[in-house]
Amino acid sequence: MTQHKPSTRLIHTRGSRLEPSSVNPPIERASTVLFPDPGTLYTHKPGYGRMGLTVHRELEAALATLEHAEHVRLTMNGLAACALAIGSVLDVGDHALIQDSLYGPTRRFCERRLKAMGITVTRFPTRIDASTLMALVQPNTKALVLESPGSLTFDLPDTQMMVGIAAERGLVTIADNTWGAGLYHKPLDLGVDISVQALTKYAVGHADAFGGAVMTRRQDLASRIVACSEDWGIALGPEEAYAALRGLRTLDARLTRHQANGLALAEWLATRPEVARVIHPARPDHPDHALWKRDFTGACGLFGAVLNPVPEDRLNDMLSAVKLFGLGFSWGGYESLIIPCDAQLNRTFTPEPQLEGPLLRIHAGLEAIEDLQADLAQAFARLT
Repeated sequence: MTQHKPSTRLIHTRGSRLEPSSVNPPIERASTVLFPDPGTLYTHKPGYGRMGLTVHRELEAALATLEHAEHVRLTMNGLAACALAIGSVLDVGDHALIQDSLYGPTRRFCERRLKAMGITVTRFPTRIDASTLMALVQPNTKALVLESPGSLTFDLPDTQMMVGIAAERGLVTIADNTWGAGLYHKPLDLGVDISVQALTKYAVGHADAFGGAVMTRRQDLASRIVACSEDWGIALGPEEAYAALRGLRTLDARLTRHQANGLALAEWLATRPEVARVIHPARPDHPDHALWKRDFTGACGLFGAVLNPVPEDRLNDMLSAVKLFGLGFSWGGYESLIIPCDAQLNRTFTPEPQLEGPLLRIHAGLEAIEDLQADLAQAFARLT
């Protein structure tokens, strides 16, 4: 059987068409599903619109293809996906280890909501060594939560090392794979138990819909994820599922451009006198570049840049001067974005190396790279 390339497989997930049909699955706006007889009323799945209909099944099939998963559960956004993955494998009295550079709202969920559920958590630094990590494992530790690269500071955990320790101690590993988008990073292939994505970012790709997904190969974990999802009433609307599926069809083409623009912009920023250093895992000067080369096949358009020390009012003037870069949260859409993010760090462990000045998070969109560079150049003039 021919093994098609990823870009081909993402487009052809609907199977054979034995009769004329639309290229895309229909959007079914339905809460009630009608059945022909009482015998199927309680046995047919889905039995209710919240469980998803045709477009949801198509999206699940495409995500399973993308992430090399066997089970996919959809959620209304990325945070819900992280919460579902974590909450489904923990019970009262359990303990979880979480990476210090996790997405901020995920850390908040772990430390605020899990605490209310009688579950304790311990943060660990992203670049932790094996012996130190082992020492943090308690008798009641049940989960280890990762994000590669880490949010805002783009530090990479040694996923393979952590997966080995987790397997030895019977822990479930959960990895946020939004940056790699499932195309350039496949945690399940590395032995991670559950992979999570915010479909809001690159899957949707147009900054106009929310979505999330929880993916695994393990039937036992899939059953727990489904049960937790149903108990919490988690669902994804049909329009949002359609937007994510449509975006996946062009994911490879868009990420190729995001990657090229991101690397070109990072290289250019590294030459600027206003910039102390660039934080991009695909650059050889990144401290974790070897891990990136081992675990990833590409990069997206999101990275960091640390400016030289500058007064806050000058920084605000510079950010107010950009024309093509939007000042806004999220990322993964066609548009370029820039935000100052020191206020979001909220870290237990000081980032290594320490930040020389203000930290900027930059998303390189699909615009012409020359225009993006020119826009930042004119804005940087406000720093002097």
